[in-house]
Amino acid sequence: MQRVFSGIQPSGVPTLGNYLGAIRNWVPMQDTHDCLYCVVDLHAITQFQKPEDLLRQTREMAAALLACGLDPEKCVLFVQSHVPAHAELAWLFNCVARIGWLNRMTQFKDKAGKNAENASTGLYVYPNLMAADILLYKATSVPVGDDQRQHLELANDIAQKFNHDYKVELFPRIEPFIGGVAARVMSLRDGTKKMSKSDASDQSRINLNDPDDEIRNKIKRAKTDPDPLPESPAGLEGRPEARNLVGILAAVTGRSPEAVLAEHAGQGFGAFKPVLADALIAHLAPIRAEMERLLRDTAALDAALRRGAEKAEVLALPTLAEAKAAMGFLARR
Repeated sequence: MQRVFSGIQPSGVPTLGNYLGAIRNWVPMQDTHDCLYCVVDLHAITQFQKPEDLLRQTREMAAALLACGLDPEKCVLFVQSHVPAHAELAWLFNCVARIGWLNRMTQFKDKAGKNAENASTGLYVYPNLMAADILLYKATSVPVGDDQRQHLELANDIAQKFNHDYKVELFPRIEPFIGGVAARVMSLRDGTKKMSKSDASDQSRINLNDPDDEIRNKIKRAKTDPDPLPESPAGLEGRPEARNLVGILAAVTGRSPEAVLAEHAGQGFGAFKPVLADALIAHLAPIRAEMERLLRDTAALDAALRRGAEKAEVLALPTLAEAKAAMGFLARR
């Protein structure tokens, strides 16, 4: 099977955008690929985290992934810091990657902004750790969004330079995973911006643990326009909020936007929003309930993550040993 690696930061309970845009598509991949999924807590600390928040959010993210359908019997689910080989290989890659390569990374510039001098060095070399995450398992496919494609190219540059410099064929080329169509979910307050946990307004997003009444209220308040729904997606041109809500209903009901519009054409949002809210509640309620169940027994959740880390280490440690041997490190016997 083709090996797939994907990581997600423990930045709080996932949003509907995280779920429809990524997590939901990971579930069927467990049956067709050799999958490793990782809660990347080392990446999270490139920006300051309160210790109690990092601990809580790591468990919340793991519980959310399991509740959404990841099965530890079909995939390897673990926490990044539980496998120290990630950090060790990242240091080796720090010494392979070139400053010029990192200077071209636009995400550092976006995140650091005008305060680059005060940004952590971890944020600067973060792409090297991402390369280590993937190459440690010799993964050949990674589901990535557009914002991570540049980092994937860097990972391939690092792999190629390592193989060339040390005359080995250790690290494979990584390709972006092209799977099912991922829904692009936008803010409920501004249809031109992605739904994000970093938005100051909680009204801009649906969180996977939102109660039913909260989901209903957020959809009721979601920004729309005064026009009725059109008969086809072409009629949504220039109507980002309308396109977003139609796309959400299509995604959670497993239909196409065309089918949704065929049913609701001519309706105003006063009639459409309650249908959308009901569909969201029906889809998300079982996920929320399972998250809550998992988080009531953190000992069992932690144990499942430890088992995942043990499985990951079986794959990771030989790769790290090969890399160190290629570089000339004296092996510890």
